Amino acid sequence: MTKRPYLTLSILILALIALATQFVPGLFQKAEINPPATAYSRAQGDTTKIESPCSNEHPEWRKAQVIDGVEIAESPTCEPDNPYDIAASVKGTNNVTMATLMQSNLAQDALVMGEDIDKDGDPDVIHLKLEVVEFNGASPDGDYFINTYNIAPGLQPGLWAFAPKSSGMALKNFSSREARPFLRAPSPTIRVEQGDKVFVTLENTHYLPHTIHLHGVDHAWQNSKGEDNDGTEEHAVFPGKSHTYEIQPRHTGTMFYHCHVQTAQHMMMGLSGLFVIEENQPNNWVQTFNVGAGQVRHPSVGVRKAYSQEYDLLYQSIDKKLAATIQAATDPRLIAKAMSRDYNMTESFENYFLLNGHSFPYTLRDSMIVTDGNEAIKLRIVNAQRSQVAIHIHGHKATITAMDGVELTAGQQVTRDVFDIAMAQRLDLSLLTADDGLHSYGPGLWMFHDHVPVGTTTDGMEPGGNMAILAYKPLLDENGMPKMHDQMLGEVFDKDYYAKKQPLWQQGDFAAVLGDAGLISPDVKKLVIFGLLIGLIVGLLIVLMVIRRKGQA
Repeated sequence: MTKRPYLTLSILILALIALATQFVPGLFQKAEINPPATAYSRAQGDTTKIESPCSNEHPEWRKAQVIDGVEIAESPTCEPDNPYDIAASVKGTNNVTMATLMQSNLAQDALVMGEDIDKDGDPDVIHLKLEVVEFNGASPDGDYFINTYNIAPGLQPGLWAFAPKSSGMALKNFSSREARPFLRAPSPTIRVEQGDKVFVTLENTHYLPHTIHLHGVDHAWQNSKGEDNDGTEEHAVFPGKSHTYEIQPRHTGTMFYHCHVQTAQHMMMGLSGLFVIEENQPNNWVQTFNVGAGQVRHPSVGVRKAYSQEYDLLYQSIDKKLAATIQAATDPRLIAKAMSRDYNMTESFENYFLLNGHSFPYTLRDSMIVTDGNEAIKLRIVNAQRSQVAIHIHGHKATITAMDGVELTAGQQVTRDVFDIAMAQRLDLSLLTADDGLHSYGPGLWMFHDHVPVGTTTDGMEPGGNMAILAYKPLLDENGMPKMHDQMLGEVFDKDYYAKKQPLWQQGDFAAVLGDAGLISPDVKKLVIFGLLIGLIVGLLIVLMVIRRKGQA
């Protein structure tokens, strides 16, 4: 055979291949003049995956009331604390009626009040018991989480918390996997009075060792038995064991407590809370447990003298990689290995940012600060997360009155609108809501949040994180939710939003402009030309092979 036809066909095939590359269809192409239509993840008006902003399960808990002689302040938010838990947390489980105890969640020995040593009308010997509760851990009975607790719609990271010793089962009921509301993050604020003899017993029903370190609290290094009283790692309380820490604090202030076993991991898992030492006053029955932190519905005598309300605010963060260690196994050996050797805290990353155990929008249910205006409100803030926070309250400037449990003199106090708080530090703030142009700019639904940019995100999605609202009461609806937020609440109470399956503006007037862009129609002419060229190239290749075989024959 001559080489001319062979060479000609080869050149032609190469030319066609070069031409075909100009018509190769891609996964993406420009929309040219006509943009694609907006794609909707669900039909307009479909609300099947949207939670109700307020469950409104116990509206009767919101009102001011007196239970067993305990005055409990109004709490207008959507999800107020159980008033029977508050009554038992003030009087002690040994001093309330059986009817009150049965409607609370506390075990009979969770909080026992003893002798009034100084004869001033309140108990001075306090015995309280704490357990460790796990949320969203793997179940040994199937491929699902047990004792579930959502930090935001659809989000269930693995989490721990200290909890007052409770009665009954951990779940809502026998057919539920959901934790009952009493068992929640964060670990409860604990309040005692200056000079009280306090016995804090950790009954470790968990599968890993833990301790309680009373950070900033006046305590001896050894208890009365000569045993550890500082709660450090070398004196861990192992599973099935219990240990009692004894204090008689002389110094008042806002302190902190946390587990000191594998401190970095266990604190980020949620084992930390506020510990408040109140000033010794006559007839000062303090609210020993403030479950979930937030509003203190029975403030101490000293606080009531200067303030109309008091709130506990605990900021924490979660690394979803660390949280997943308790969701991947049920064998304690595997969990211990994953948490202590496989997981590297120096490479940790904060994905979820919480205020009082929840991320936005759940913070609107139980972590708003609500005021009538013209009030003096006391805020106790602790930073329990790994990184620094910079708390900013829109429309207000508050005054720092104490740092790390130490009162500041009038000359040391600072009024500002951003408060930098390092890990484990505490601030006491005086928040005035009188409309004077300095401390308050007037009524509103004023956001307050961490001004470090990631603080208002949930695994990268914003709005989220530790955002909450300082709400003036007339601007709340009958369920304690903020007015003028209907469209946003409809978006962010959607499980698909934090699953990153839909844009923020999926609904409403601007959905067509700001939603997800849909697919565009393929360029049919380009596809046809590309197909014809490929077919021609294949045909010529076949001809070339035939010519070559004939030449070899």
